[in-house]
Amino acid sequence: MPCAARDDAAAVGAFAVNAAAAPIDLLLCARWVVPVVPHGAVLQDHAVAVHGGAIVALLPQADALARFVPAQRVDLGEHVLLPGLVNAHTHNPMTLLRGLADDLPLMTWLREHIWPVEARVIGPEFVRDGIELAIAEMLRGGTTCANENYYFPDVAAATYRAQGFRAVVGLPVIEFPSAWARDADEYFTRACEVADALRGDGLVGAAFAPHAPYTVSDASFARVRMLADQLDLPVHLHLHETAQEIGDSLRDHGVRPLARLAGMGLLNDRLIAVHMTQLTEAEIAQCAQAGASVVHCPESNLKLASGFCPAEALRRAGVNLALGTDGCASNNDLDMFGEMRTAALLAKAVAQDASALDAASALHAATLGGARALGLDARIGSIEPGKRADLVAVRMDSVETQPLYNLVSQLVYATPRGQVSEVWIDGRALLREGRFTVLDHTAVLQRARQWRQRIASL
Repeated sequence: MPCAARDDAAAVGAFAVNAAAAPIDLLLCARWVVPVVPHGAVLQDHAVAVHGGAIVALLPQADALARFVPAQRVDLGEHVLLPGLVNAHTHNPMTLLRGLADDLPLMTWLREHIWPVEARVIGPEFVRDGIELAIAEMLRGGTTCANENYYFPDVAAATYRAQGFRAVVGLPVIEFPSAWARDADEYFTRACEVADALRGDGLVGAAFAPHAPYTVSDASFARVRMLADQLDLPVHLHLHETAQEIGDSLRDHGVRPLARLAGMGLLNDRLIAVHMTQLTEAEIAQCAQAGASVVHCPESNLKLASGFCPAEALRRAGVNLALGTDGCASNNDLDMFGEMRTAALLAKAVAQDASALDAASALHAATLGGARALGLDARIGSIEPGKRADLVAVRMDSVETQPLYNLVSQLVYATPRGQVSEVWIDGRALLREGRFTVLDHTAVLQRARQWRQRIASL
């Protein structure tokens, strides 16, 4: 049945029945709740109580109606309520480059196509418009948090905040000049300015984002390590993405990239290592011991023929595993439901084990695993009292998801992102019955078309 919002008279009536009931902002009553913690749990006919943007209780609906008087009640018949998905690696301004240069190897794609175009279009407007387009796509696909990695992080932060979308913005470090900074000193000066401006922000945070071992010097890595320690920020970078990266590192530095980072003190629990398709058993054990997180981007890796992340071996070793889409220029979408399915299927082929990366573990990677990688697991990633109310409702009564035997398996293996109907971030509805409540999607589409005309004419 369609969602229904109840307020005013319904709330007054409920209060008359139980004068001891506590007033709250929002009560979400769902046919199913998948809280992610406990692992694989599915709760039937439960409710999530929200007040002040936080989850205050998860309990059976009958108990919730007796305990709380909501200003608004939303009944989600035949829906499952999930924690919002966390896209742990993305370049969202590059949504404006979707489909620009497909079917090419990574370094050809970067050096001959993407970097030359970016050099001519990067600026505050490009970043803002690309991120707004990405937010629209992510909300419609149930994503409520993104780990951004791009230039102009100040503009990115302002855009995410204006749209009420949770994000961690990367503070870029790279050895060549860009529209954002001329040299290493300016990259670090501007990074510290943005980090200072975001300190204490409840919605948008920061991470250092040195691009990759092949584009960042030892001196810059040393400064990243020092500042990340001082400011208590994560370090988010592409690592062990291709066989060429490993070969070049052995030639230029005499060691593999992970060993180079470890030697500089960067292999620790702040490290967000993205891609990681080229790993030995010893390196997997090192990551587990150090507490590093790995972001698996299966569809981007497949498209660029970068290699296969040993996701199940990492998970079994105790490495925190997260999922990311990468940017739309190399994927070509921001579909975390699709990413979960691909990750689970690919893990089985790589491990040669049909039980590898089961559905519940794939969902964990897309929610709490991503939150943990970003240092946000105390705030988001699961439906638990005290956490922020970043929540997603997904219809499960369509032909694509019937008959329904195992809800978590159905979410990972059969559910298209188009079945997402409602999204809340900090308890604020940003998508209601599939419609945006804040974002002006008509204006977003118009600006995207204008960028297409401009870029196509370069």
